[in-house]
Amino acid sequence: MTGPARWIAALLSLCLAAATPAGAGPVRIKDLVEFDGVRGNDLLGYGLVVGLNGSGDGLRNSPFTEELMSNVLERLGVNVTGEQFRPRNVAAVLVTAVLPPFARAGSQIDVTVSAIGDAKSLLGGTLVMTPLNAADGEIYAVAQGTIIAGGAAAEGEAGGVVQGVPTSGTIPSGARVEREVAFDFAGLESLRLALREPDFTTAARIEHAINGAVGRSVALMLDSGTVRLDLVAMRARSPAHALGRVENLMVDPQRRARVVVDQRSGTIVMGQDVRISRVAVSQGNLTLRIREAPLAVQPNPFARGETVVVPRTEAAIEEEPGIGLAEVPEGTSLAEVIEGLNALGVAPRDMIDILKSIKAAGALHAEFVVR
Repeated sequence: MTGPARWIAALLSLCLAAATPAGAGPVRIKDLVEFDGVRGNDLLGYGLVVGLNGSGDGLRNSPFTEELMSNVLERLGVNVTGEQFRPRNVAAVLVTAVLPPFARAGSQIDVTVSAIGDAKSLLGGTLVMTPLNAADGEIYAVAQGTIIAGGAAAEGEAGGVVQGVPTSGTIPSGARVEREVAFDFAGLESLRLALREPDFTTAARIEHAINGAVGRSVALMLDSGTVRLDLVAMRARSPAHALGRVENLMVDPQRRARVVVDQRSGTIVMGQDVRISRVAVSQGNLTLRIREAPLAVQPNPFARGETVVVPRTEAAIEEEPGIGLAEVPEGTSLAEVIEGLNALGVAPRDMIDILKSIKAAGALHAEFVVR
């Protein structure tokens, strides 16, 4: 490790014995990192669902369903060439699944089934044997079984009602693994731990915890998001034994100060390390009211004329009492500011606007995320 990373690691190592902030707690390494190579693989298949109660695809609008059904029947020895059949009990679907790491042939995995035609519901349907392919085009699993849909639908002559999404469902343990992913995990000599939230301090603490538990230097921080583990130097019987030894070690993670707000729901979530510099805040609400009150003017009795509608508009601007000029002292935490705003009865959306203005003024020392 050379350059700035060496100096950063040296500075951070001086802080490893420092007390963690109030409210923080140790977390297992397995909950902070991803192990390089230990990952799942996405699978995708195109299949046919049968046994629907008249809620399948309209074959006139979904010709691919008719083609798929013909192929399935022909594989079973049923010749349907030139036949006119338009059942409403079948639907074309996409089947998705995730092949977990180290899945062995014969094990079962869950699958998700989603309609791609104009089927109204997959309730009560059965997925016919469907091969599932990975990104390399090879078949790794085969899915089949009864679909459990997460909704309900009812329809009458003049209307209907739908609750949830009946056109999508799952099949628990609905696919059987037929091919294993070629990965020589037992032959690895080193392994990288990828932090889910990259941070130099957390990476240095993971390195310190592993080396302290093993008793020698086997872990090395490469950057803020990567720690390399020397499996040979750990002298374990296998890489699996080495990871089983280190994944449950406890580490106090350090995260960046961050404020997350959701404007639609008015939700504000903040970290404990958010700080605000000295700043003055003043907030008020302006309300613009416009009301149309047209007036109908009629002619005098027995006079020639027509009734005329005269437009009449009432406009007013009202300023509601808000927060006067208030000064926030140096080093105040955002939690204290929010507590004060709540005590004044400030609405959540106005509170978000105040936080935006404080951030724009450069007084809010945190990452500000708006969703």
